Amino acid sequence: MSENLTLDDVAVPLRTLRLLSADFGHLPAPDVHVSTTYPERLKLTFHDDLPGFEVWREALGVAPDAVTYREQGDGRTRVLRVSVDHAGAVVQLTGYADVVAPVLAGGAA
Repeated sequence: MSENLTLDDVAVPLRTLRLLSADFGHLPAPDVHVSTTYPERLKLTFHDDLPGFEVWREALGVAPDAVTYREQGDGRTRVLRVSVDHAGAVVQLTGYADVVAPVLAGGAA
């Protein structure tokens, strides 16, 4: 879908970003991504900041049970993801964090 798109073709997620920055400028700053491959999508990504992901999830009114959880990197990285329609765009929140290894009694790992 990215063939011959103009900046006007990605105006919806850009406008959504503008609204989010006006309404939620006090929230943690995510990595922001707009793509000509998915011109209706605004991706907000949080690296090593699951609390930031959660604050944004709550601000956008997304129920906790709508969030998907998976692990990647041989179980070393947890990934939370959810999408929601907001102001005409699909806003995709993604949060990454290390999986913390449990500490066993006696200090054995």
